[in-house]
Amino acid sequence: MIRTIVQRIKLFSSPRKEFYLFLRSLLGFYPTNLRVYDIAVIHKSASKMNSQGNYVNNERLEYLGDAILGAAIADFLYNRFPNQDEGYLTQMRSKLVNRSFLTQLTYQIGLNHYIQSNTTSTIESSHIYGDTLEALIGAIYLDRGYPDAKKFIIRKLLNNYVNLVEVQNTNTNYKSQLIEWSQKNKRAVSFDTVDESKNDGKQPWFVASIEV
Repeated sequence: MIRTIVQRIKLFSSPRKEFYLFLRSLLGFYPTNLRVYDIAVIHKSASKMNSQGNYVNNERLEYLGDAILGAAIADFLYNRFPNQDEGYLTQMRSKLVNRSFLTQLTYQIGLNHYIQSNTTSTIESSHIYGDTLEALIGAIYLDRGYPDAKKFIIRKLLNNYVNLVEVQNTNTNYKSQLIEWSQKNKRAVSFDTVDESKNDGKQPWFVASIEV
């Protein structure tokens, strides 16, 4: 009881009150470790220096949240579709953790309003929102543990914002779609990588030209 009162005092007296109240409404509980949630919305381009002289951003939390998200969705799909094979489950999980899909969720829950970023890169900007959602999941895990992180993913995100039938019928493999179209219409198609960038150990980004 005393702990809850202290948490509420911190929320209402902080300069970041608006963000913390947003979290309270979104998560359904009062955050305990406020610092970790602050870090979750700091993109690398807006890194802040801590008291030890180190720059802080949400990349580590994103790494953690990505793993938690994948595990929770795998668990959810395994139990939701007991008669589907591994291939179906893998495909569905891939669609649900797709970067553009996570970006859409970030906007739907309103998290986009609190992201701190100074990037001017178009490609990097397209990843910021989904990355921040994963970082938030990582923050929930550190603050409350896996059960609450999983509950947030399934109850708050999947149950409220995701239509599994629509996801099932969505084809996000655009390269495959183009190849199928070219074969059907007897057209030759070629792909050439014109640019590649690597971002601190993450998956590389490719820019390709397509000739039909």
